[in-house]
Amino acid sequence: MRRTLTEITVVGGDDTGLIAEVTSLLFERGINIEDLDQAVREGVFRMTMHVDTTEMVTTERTLRQDLTNLGDELGVDVQVRFPADRETQSIAVLVTKESHCLEALIQACADGDLDADIDVVIGNHDDLEPLAQTYGIPFHDIGDETGTPNEERLLELLAEYDADLIALARYMRILSPDVVFRYESRIINVHPSLLPAFPGASAYMQAIEEGVRITGVTAHYVTTDLDQGPIITQRAFNVPDDTTEEQLQTLGQPLEAEALIEAIKLHLDDEVTVHRGRTKLRDPENADAQLGAPAALDDENPGRPVDGAAFVPDEGTEADD
Repeated sequence: MRRTLTEITVVGGDDTGLIAEVTSLLFERGINIEDLDQAVREGVFRMTMHVDTTEMVTTERTLRQDLTNLGDELGVDVQVRFPADRETQSIAVLVTKESHCLEALIQACADGDLDADIDVVIGNHDDLEPLAQTYGIPFHDIGDETGTPNEERLLELLAEYDADLIALARYMRILSPDVVFRYESRIINVHPSLLPAFPGASAYMQAIEEGVRITGVTAHYVTTDLDQGPIITQRAFNVPDDTTEEQLQTLGQPLEAEALIEAIKLHLDDEVTVHRGRTKLRDPENADAQLGAPAALDDENPGRPVDGAAFVPDEGTEADD
């Protein structure tokens, strides 16, 4: 959905009449609904609307307040995101203990490869706080002694820093629907396998145990289904004989960072769209992106045999009857 439209997200307990109440308010203010999607997961209701506010008969400030008041009456949280009017977008990075993706993201922003600023790093452990502090980025540890995150605090921080995008830089926790629904299509994760193969924990070890010859990494949008969101970018590499999990991590981690940065860049530049669970480039002819394997791989693929292609025997060769 193009960012010329205003996004309205409603999250809370499922109740009759929610949709009608919100849509009626918008209709009364001359706002046209271009797209509406709703879902319920684990008792949490989510509705995301993209609306045209160019001819509304109210101000942005008043509309935001009216929707907030209606949300309070209905017992739901309502977020309004008008078309971006700031030059640089804001990224919140969620981390656990692995540093490679965070370091690569910081460098990509510093080099101008990403048109965004990392405004906050949030961890469920404090291991990467020194790295964030080195670059002057605020760090917040929301985990308890076991690393279990306080998601209420997480939501407070994401709202405080007004994050345009949430990057999971090897964040080793599953986000609940309460978080995912509020940031629909604005959370990107990197996973160490060629999804949908080997979802969940210990993906590199799963690859070794299953004896695959090729594995890889995947950057994808986060949904409420674990590691099943729309795939944005993938990178592949060979699995050496008699490799260990640690050796496979060494091979995969640079590609994890590369795939994550590529996916984030495509999202920030609004160059990727999702249709029926599959991503595609808006303008593939003019996009400078690598979603999958290098284009040179196509030249290595054999052209024959192909089902249905006519077989012409060499001269002097008899075809079987």
